[in-house]
Amino acid sequence: MSTIAKTPALRPGLPSMPERIERLPIDARGYPVPFFVAWVNGEPDHRIVDPAKLTKCVKERRCWVCGEPLGRFLVFTLGPMCCITRTSGEPPAHLGCALFSVQACPFLSRPHAHRREAGMPEGIYQPAGDMLKRNPGVSAVWTCRDYKPFRAYGGNEGVLFHVGDPQTVRWYAEGRPAEAHEVEASIVSGLPKLIEAACSHGSNVEQGKELDALAAYVLPVYALLEQMYPTAGVRPEACLTLIEAARRA
Repeated sequence: MSTIAKTPALRPGLPSMPERIERLPIDARGYPVPFFVAWVNGEPDHRIVDPAKLTKCVKERRCWVCGEPLGRFLVFTLGPMCCITRTSGEPPAHLGCALFSVQACPFLSRPHAHRREAGMPEGIYQPAGDMLKRNPGVSAVWTCRDYKPFRAYGGNEGVLFHVGDPQTVRWYAEGRPAEAHEVEASIVSGLPKLIEAACSHGSNVEQGKELDALAAYVLPVYALLEQMYPTAGVRPEACLTLIEAARRA
């Protein structure tokens, strides 16, 4: 029997919900069930993506969170490393849906939360590419006007999304606007994973090219940070030092 209540009560402490979120079903814990979530034996499993819904979102230009048609602006919820690579494993959402998610989702709003792997059904959809298995602690709400799907060329097979140039970027941590030092700490702590990937290419020449590209990708993210936190003194030197150290290793 499903544990979804006939008259479900919302979980206390949730932020104000946009109308689109209000139209979603509520699970037994009191959380809205995002459109993309797979239902297993009549229950929503928030850890699992329904691949048919991913396809529907892309083909019909629908919101990843609420499932309703998107407008002119497209909003991605990205970790700092995805901001550097301009890559998302998920299609875009409405701004209101994305802002609700970064404030209400336990994984996005709790820096020390981890995704539960126990009891995962067999044969489920695996996110495309090489997903970093860490909670970055901060999320960027990245608003743009376009994006481009592409086939993952490493890791799990499937589709990834190259996000367009940002119109605005808002950073969140613990369900609130993030401080500059929180964003910068997450970038510096996550960058070694991207450096490791860059150094996995064959020759020293190829690795050098990948590290050059990585350094070039880091700089625009810091430019965005300097715009958002003009008095915080955020600078890319720590990241560039890590990349240079890998080049000399």
